[in-house]
Amino acid sequence: MALLEVRDLRVQFETPEGVVQAVNGIDFQVESGETLAIVGESGAGKSQLVMAIMGLLAENGSASGEADFKGRDLMKMPPKELNKIRGCEIAMIFQDPMTSLNPFLTIEKQMTEVVMHHQGLRKQEARAHAVEMLRAVRIPDPEERVKQYPHEYSGGMRQRVMIAMGLLCEPDLLIADEPSTALDVTVQAQITQLVGELRDKSNMSVILITHDMAVVAEVCDRIIVMYAGEMVETGTVDDIFYRPRHPYTQGLLASVPRLDRLSDDELHAIPGNPPNLLDLPSGCRFRDRCSMAREVCFGVPPLQVQENGCMSRCFIDMNNGEFLPAESKGVEENAGEDSK
Repeated sequence: MALLEVRDLRVQFETPEGVVQAVNGIDFQVESGETLAIVGESGAGKSQLVMAIMGLLAENGSASGEADFKGRDLMKMPPKELNKIRGCEIAMIFQDPMTSLNPFLTIEKQMTEVVMHHQGLRKQEARAHAVEMLRAVRIPDPEERVKQYPHEYSGGMRQRVMIAMGLLCEPDLLIADEPSTALDVTVQAQITQLVGELRDKSNMSVILITHDMAVVAEVCDRIIVMYAGEMVETGTVDDIFYRPRHPYTQGLLASVPRLDRLSDDELHAIPGNPPNLLDLPSGCRFRDRCSMAREVCFGVPPLQVQENGCMSRCFIDMNNGEFLPAESKGVEENAGEDSK
C-alpha cells in the first residue's frame, strides 16, 4: 500500500469576484522512500494541493476528496488529530523561511518546542537533538548558532534551519514547497543536494513542489505536471524529460536553458498566459496557448494511461502522436467525470 494516496482532490476559494477552482480532481500516490515532484507555472495549483492535504487552506478555501496517509484519511480528520501528524509524521518546508520562523524567538526555542511537544523530550534532550540536526544540515558551529535569532542567519542558512526543523521528528513524508526560491544558484544546488542526501539516509518520502526542472532531474523519481488546476501529465523522470507527451510539458522543457544547446539557439517560451481560474475555458485548458491545437481540443481531453503508469491529459495519442477523435470513449468518460 502507498504511503499517501490522493483521490479526486478538489480545492476552491470563495472570492468577491466568484469561485476560484484552484485544483480540479487530482489523483496520485507516493510510495515509501520515493521523491515525487509537482511542477508547473505559478498559479497551477501546486501549493494549494498540498495545503489542502495538510489542512492549511485559507479561511475562504474548501477542499473535497480523499488523502489516505497510512490508511487514515487526512481530509476527514478533526484538527486536533491532524495536529498530531503535522510536524511529526508529515513535515513541511515552506517557501519563505523568514516568514515561517518566528523573529522573536531563538532558533533553539523554536526547534525544541517541536520535539518536546511531539516526542515528550526534556529540555536538555531536545536542545541536544536540535544541535544534532543543525549539524546534519551543515550549520557551522551549531552549539552557538542555535542560540541566535532568525535575522542573524543568511537566507540559505534559514532554509537549512527549516529543513532541520522538518526532520526533527524523523517524518515519513517531507513536503518541500519551493525550498530554494529566492536563493542564489550556488545555495539552491546545496539545498537540493542536502534534501537528496537526507532522504537517502532516512528513507523518507518527499513531495517537492517546484518550477525548477533542473532540481527535479537531480533528485526526483516521478513527476506530476500541473496546469490550471489539472494534472496534465505524469511519469518517471526519464519519461518526462526524454519522452514528454503533453504539449505543455514539451513547452516547459523547451524553455529551460541547457548546456548541450548551441550558443545561438533561442529559448522557446510558451506564448500567452495561464487562464483565469475564475473563468476557465471549456475543453482543453491549454488550448489557447498550444501550437498543436485543433478543433477537437474544444472538447474535454481524455486522460490516457499506459501500462507503466505514465498518463497524459490530451487528444494527442501517447502511442503514435496522432490526434484522437472527439467522440472517442475516453473523451466521453472524462466529460462525464467533469460534470460531476
